[in-house]
Amino acid sequence: MRVRHVAAPRFQPTHPPATRILVGMSSKQPADETPVRRIDRILTFMSLGVIVLSVASFFALLIADAAGLESEDFGRGAWPIIATIPMIGLPIGFLLIFALLIMSMIRRGRASDRPS
Repeated sequence: MRVRHVAAPRFQPTHPPATRILVGMSSKQPADETPVRRIDRILTFMSLGVIVLSVASFFALLIADAAGLESEDFGRGAWPIIATIPMIGLPIGFLLIFALLIMSMIRRGRASDRPS
């Protein structure tokens, strides 16, 4: 007796791919977005740079302390500057982010007040 091998039927989807479904689900059109101004980008990257530099300086202090530097070693060379950067940089970064937040809220408020 001979056994016949029958190929399984291919699955044919009855709906479009998920990427097409997700594209149509957005209620906002690109024209509804308010444009990002140059000053917003400048403030964003300034705050990011200041905060990253401050956090890197803080970790440098932690690593130097764990490596065995004494307190009088932190008073010489570049260590006083590295120790000062987080104390000044983090509040400045916070103020820059706060200014960016306020400017963004004002910009969106003005955009929503304008007739379409």
